[in-house]
Amino acid sequence: MFGVWVYALISVLIVSLISFVGLIALTTKTKWLKTTLLYLVSFSAGALFGGAFFHLLPKIIENSGFSFLMSSLIISGIILFFIIEKIVKWQHCHHPIEHDKHVHSFAIMNLIGDGVHNFLDGLIIGASYLVSIPTGIASTVAVSLHEIPQEIGDFGVLIYGGFSKRKALMLNFASAMTAVVGAVIALILNQYIENIEFFLIPLAVGGFIYIAGSDLIPELHKEFTTRKSLLQLVTFLAGVLIMIALLFVE
Repeated sequence: MFGVWVYALISVLIVSLISFVGLIALTTKTKWLKTTLLYLVSFSAGALFGGAFFHLLPKIIENSGFSFLMSSLIISGIILFFIIEKIVKWQHCHHPIEHDKHVHSFAIMNLIGDGVHNFLDGLIIGASYLVSIPTGIASTVAVSLHEIPQEIGDFGVLIYGGFSKRKALMLNFASAMTAVVGAVIALILNQYIENIEFFLIPLAVGGFIYIAGSDLIPELHKEFTTRKSLLQLVTFLAGVLIMIALLFVE
């Protein structure tokens, strides 16, 4: 059992460090970065939809079917993120920031959503190592490949939402570290609560749908030129297609 803990914790730490892929942006010219931010947002929206509909939802349906409980948990996820965003926006309204460059609520929502997603990744990795070491390693590789494109998109969303490059990088890493929490909880509670992830995944699906549909896509509608709209569509589809491609890796 000690070996399982060591492998699982090392794996989730590696997955968390992938969040520093945003360092690429730190060496990029600010002017060029600003012109590509919306495309990173559209890429992230596509990845969120793809992750929800091609990874998380099929996983839970395969194991427990699409029941009334499933639908209720997904709707609960949407409602939960709706409430969280209302609270965030209420705080911004009652505590206005005095300078023009402020942090938008959708950036904070993206951090929360990414934290939930990474927490679930940690749960999955921890549970996989409980099956066997090779199964855990295979899950870690699949999650890592999934994280690389998503973390780039998430970093872009944080920058677009008003965070500085360095703060976005550190917050993205802090959000990624919830994978460690997820793995620890899976290893501790797996023997007491069977298939705990099948209650949390539908909530994450609802959160992903809400963030992508309510927060990110409306940002894309602020650009009306044909060229930019087509590029947004292409990057959105790229995010979806990468999630589909990862199915063959899993």
